[in-house]
Amino acid sequence: MKVAVPGIGDLSALWVRPATARWVLVLAHGAGAGMAHPFLAKLAVELAGVEIATLRYQFPYMEQRRRVPDAPPVLTSAVRAAVRTAGETAPDLPILAGGKSMGGRMTSQAAAEHPRELERVQGLVFFGFPLHPPGRPGTKRAEHLAQVKKPMLFLQGTRDQFADLNLLRPILANLGATATLHEIQTTDHSFHVLKSAGKTDAEVLRELAQSVRVWAETLSRSDSA
Repeated sequence: MKVAVPGIGDLSALWVRPATARWVLVLAHGAGAGMAHPFLAKLAVELAGVEIATLRYQFPYMEQRRRVPDAPPVLTSAVRAAVRTAGETAPDLPILAGGKSMGGRMTSQAAAEHPRELERVQGLVFFGFPLHPPGRPGTKRAEHLAQVKKPMLFLQGTRDQFADLNLLRPILANLGATATLHEIQTTDHSFHVLKSAGKTDAEVLRELAQSVRVWAETLSRSDSA
């Protein structure tokens, strides 16, 4: 399928909807790999197993096989178009939005800068929020999160070099009930787990999907309260 981005053109997308779907997650890829990356493909399967449909899509630079990511306004335009497409494709399903690393961060920026266009989105999901480049700790990339008025789920590996948890934890604490942090022990930015952890990468993927499902259930209960 395609995602039509005004002023930019059509982007490729992959739609996975289990028969029992209760939500749809608009899922953006990270900076260095597109929507067909094995991590996202396996994650989509796990999410389908917990009744979450997914819409994965390419950012323009990846569609055009360029290495350098587009400017943020272009990336957030793609996010907004993908959310629109998900709403048109599955008007019966509540929408979640987010992504891996940069894709998640651009989704949060779109939510902060264009809240009306993401009005139908019930919550944001980050698979490894990239708080800072490796070896260069900082918090500037999180400044816009205070403008996001949606519930946010942060799934973070404790060995993630893109997010010092000693910096991220207080940021999320200041956001209050809006932010939920789920730490995946011994995993890195790609959610690879140490053998000493006693679990496999496949089990980590399952934990990620189940964590999204449990969190989505809390949103559903809030809406019906």
